[in-house]
Amino acid sequence: QVQLVESGGGLVQAGGSLRLSCAASGSIFSINVMGWFRQAPGKQRELVGSIGYGGSTYYSESVKGRFTISRDNAKNTLYLQMNSLKLEDTAVYYCNKLTSPFSWGQGTQVTVSS
Repeated sequence: QVQLVESGGGLVQAGGSLRLSCAASGSIFSINVMGWFRQAPGKQRELVGSIGYGGSTYYSESVKGRFTISRDNAKNTLYLQMNSLKLEDTAVYYCNKLTSPFSWGQGTQVTVSS
């Protein structure tokens, strides 16, 4: 079973940037689509965006143009570059397969302040 460890979160002012990483304990080489998700307090977990093995990406409307997902299959690592952060981006961020997800990791907290 692959374990996922997210990191890179923190406290940032609105308009700032953060880069999140997701390290997988096992190979994600054969996994087609990986995604970043987030869960804000009192809300359901939502998909932020995803990336296919070949690099094709999808982004939710709320982050399109501000966030960029990338992956390094050789390093079994997924990244989320977040720019122009807004207060509403505050959430715990997770990575996982888009379908038939692995067990969820602890996530990494992103807090955007005014």
